[in-house]
Formats: sequence, C-alpha cells, structure tokens
Amino acid sequence: MNLNSMPAAEVPVSPSLVRQLLTDQHSDLAGLGIKVLANGWDNLVCRLGDAYLVRLPRRALAAQLVVNEQRWLPSLAGHLPLPVPAPVRIGRPSRGYPWDWSVVPYLPGDIAARTPPADPGEAALALGGFLAALHSPAPTDAPVNPSRGIPLSGRTAGVMAQLSHLDDPAVRAAALLVWECAIAAPEWDGPPVWLHGDLHPANILVDHGRVGAVIDFGDITAGDPATDLAVAWMVLPASRREDFRRAYGRADDGTWARARGWALALALVFLTHSADNPLMAGIGRRTLNAVLEQ
Repeated sequence: MNLNSMPAAEVPVSPSLVRQLLTDQHSDLAGLGIKVLANGWDNLVCRLGDAYLVRLPRRALAAQLVVNEQRWLPSLAGHLPLPVPAPVRIGRPSRGYPWDWSVVPYLPGDIAARTPPADPGEAALALGGFLAALHSPAPTDAPVNPSRGIPLSGRTAGVMAQLSHLDDPAVRAAALLVWECAIAAPEWDGPPVWLHGDLHPANILVDHGRVGAVIDFGDITAGDPATDLAVAWMVLPASRREDFRRAYGRADDGTWARARGWALALALVFLTHSADNPLMAGIGRRTLNAVLEQ
C-alpha cells in the first residue's frame, strides 16, 4: 500500500495557545492543567483538568465542522442512549487564531481502536441502538457534507483512485467487486436522517470493557443512514454484525449493501492518507480485511 501523510495543520495549534485563549475568554478554566490528547486530521484535542477537553480546528476545512457541533449537538444529546461531547463552552477567534473552538466534557474510556469492547455482542446492541436513536429525520437546515451521507455513487471517483494504491492485484479485484455490488444496490429513498458521519473505532469510547460514548461529531450531517452503518465492519466481528443490524431495526438489504460499500470507501481513505498515523492506518487495514472476508 502506498500511503500519503495526513493533512498538515494550517495554523499553529499548541497547549500554550489553548492557555492564552482560555485566559482571554474563559478565565475560570485557565488555571487547569492542559495536556495534548490527540493531534488529528481536523483538530487538536487537549485534556483540560479532570472534567473537560478543548477542541481547536487545525485547518480551515474543520472550522465549520466545529460550528456544526456547537449548533446541533446540544439539542441531539438528550435523545441519545450514549453520552456525546456536546460543547459546554464556546470559544471565538483571538490571538491570531482564526476559528471558533469548543470546551466539551471529558468522557471516560479509551478509543475502540486501541481497546476493543470486551463483549462484541453487547457492543453490537449498544451501537445499533445508538444509531437507531440518532437516525431520526433531520431538518432542512441540517449541515450539508459533500462526502458523507451522499449517494454512494458519489464516492466512486475517490474509490477508483485509491484502489490503485493497493499493491496486491487480487485484493484490488476483490475490492472492486465489493464496490460494484454496493453501488448497484438501490439508493436511499427515505428522508435525510441525522448522521454522525465519521463513526469509526477512533470515535467510539470503551469504558470498563463496554461502549461508553460516541465522540467527534464534526462530520454531523443528514442523508443516507448507510454511511454510519459502515461501523459494523469497522468495529464488530462478522459473527456479531447481524446482532447490530437487528438492534438497529430498519436496515433493508439495499441499505446493508451500501453500508458495506461505505466501509470499503472509508477503509481506502484511511489507508491512503495515514503514512504518519499508524492508528488510522490500522483501522483502514482491519476494515478492508473485514469487508473482503465476506
């Protein structure tokens, strides 16, 4: 697999910047300890004391995503069966930093990419139930995402380009067959539903062996629920995917086929852009294997 690096930060982001912004805008929090937890594709995430995290966009593309979380997540949180990091404080541009930022509650646990759930069956029920609650009809002013929630065929150009990075011709051929089957499935013809938009093992927290929270709603949008249902191939063993599907309760065969296609598309993105991020590359490899083993 030929890998590229993850996107570079477009502005300097650091704990010292976090401290300065807090001092200016939320001075009651400025004395708390600050420690970097993640410097990801979109955000710098810092632990702030015992109870909070700070999320700062590190590139312009992510800036609107933070605004979307601030606008919509507080109203959705109360209807969901798992905790989510609805912002508790909002930060504004300052000190040369150009974008809005958030203080969110710290939710305990480790990401499922590092600490898988102890009981996959229980995890299947928890994730299926969470998505069943989240996937309610969305309002007409829900955020628009150009690459999530869209008809699966809209991902074809990217998938074709990324397939060329797979070294093994047999793997390329098998992945192409999966893709062709997925885009042949009927398109979603229901109302656009709320979507997490980026539900993978690094955005699911496991606490004491159980799925404890779902985090990072930056890609929140509305559209085809198959986008989120791809998590069945990203987190669960094959033996528990039907448990997940039953817990979700409304994935017909076309939706399930598209979900597998979404899992393939996301696996290829992670593999192609994670030369300097072993965690995301590992998610991509495991997801690709899960999609192809079927």
